[in-house]
Amino acid sequence: MPVETDYKQVIAVRKDLHLGCGKIAAQVAHASLGAYEECLHFKPEWATGWRRCGWKKIVVRASNENEVLSLSRKANSLGIPSFIVRDAGLTQVEPNTLTCVGLGPGPSSIMDEISGKLKLL
Repeated sequence: MPVETDYKQVIAVRKDLHLGCGKIAAQVAHASLGAYEECLHFKPEWATGWRRCGWKKIVVRASNENEVLSLSRKANSLGIPSFIVRDAGLTQVEPNTLTCVGLGPGPSSIMDEISGKLKLL
């Protein structure tokens, strides 16, 4: 099996919440860092590969909470680290609202299996 040379991270954001731009940016940052920390723990070689590839991130739309959870389950079934973000509820949404999920970083070929059909944010 060839060694993967391209890695990326995908963050899926719930569109049904109608979050403001600043709130989305903060939630995506939480998801990216949380998923990266998971990757460092479980797949450190992927984290290294991702850094060498320029920290590639793709942000996509998820329709609702169920779609976010489905993406997380699919990632986990394929061995991709993930991190679900739940908001503190201090500004735009109720406490503990699931806002997004960070997937990977992981090999681009696997990441495309998980999220390749989703639209960009």
